[in-house]
Amino acid sequence: MTTEAKICGLKTPETIHAAVQAGVDHIGLVFFPKSPRNVSIEEAAMLASRIPSNVNIVGLFVEPDDQLIDRVLEAVPLDIIQLHGKEPVERVVQIKQRTGRQVMKAIGIREEEDLKAVSQYEPVVDWLLLDAKPPKDATLPGGNAIAFDWTLLEGKSFSKPWMLAGGLTPDNVQTAIRMTKAPCVDASSGLEDAPGEKSPHKIREFMKAVRSF
Repeated sequence: MTTEAKICGLKTPETIHAAVQAGVDHIGLVFFPKSPRNVSIEEAAMLASRIPSNVNIVGLFVEPDDQLIDRVLEAVPLDIIQLHGKEPVERVVQIKQRTGRQVMKAIGIREEEDLKAVSQYEPVVDWLLLDAKPPKDATLPGGNAIAFDWTLLEGKSFSKPWMLAGGLTPDNVQTAIRMTKAPCVDASSGLEDAPGEKSPHKIREFMKAVRSF
């Protein structure tokens, strides 16, 4: 089975082009001002116009209000809304019903106990994103360039499609796929030369590693 790939936090036409040319399946645009990967709605609309219809456009939000989601959706044709904060199950359901879009919930993992949250969200989401839980002093809920213990996922299966995130790079992604059997891998900070600055070369190398697995 071919493993899908998502690259999150793209900000320039050059990196969008590199990802599309390399065969990415999902591109993430970040709508979270505290992130170095944040884009304005106008920038996102411009970038989205360069993404072909066979690539899913994912909008990353952290505990967004309805006004922000509506403003983004008016300008950007999101396929998936990624919720990366502490949104309760009820809020996830509400956003899915209001927007009619697929919804993905990020769940931070550090230890076995953290996987219990999956069963809460699994019935109501379209996608799960299993990411490394941020350090206690972190200001960002994701994109912290750290991986969690992938052995926690060995032998696990889920009823919904899911993505593996957290510290993935061109060098370790094949090991991650081998250990977790993830149907999709999601990279961000591991493909950057500096925070928020994606490297077209690293994007190509990541996609090559995923596709040659």
